[in-house]
Amino acid sequence: MRQTIATPHQMGQLLAAGRRRAGLTQAEAASRVGVSQSRLSTLETDSGALTLTQLLALLGAYELQLQVEDKGSSTPTPAAPKVEW
Repeated sequence: MRQTIATPHQMGQLLAAGRRRAGLTQAEAASRVGVSQSRLSTLETDSGALTLTQLLALLGAYELQLQVEDKGSSTPTPAAPKVEW
């Protein structure tokens, strides 16, 4: 999955889709990253309050990674080494 994120709402949608793709319920995903199910639900609908630590933990639980590139870049960048969570 490759997705461009420009708003907190889009990040929430990406997290919800990543969780479902990983086959996890909100409760299972929340348990893996140390937050409550209700907090995870909030982060999926309003991810503006998401911390970087929470974002990286969730991405790791969903086997996703964060990549940043120049906005005008059209050249694919090589994948970063896989990090185990």
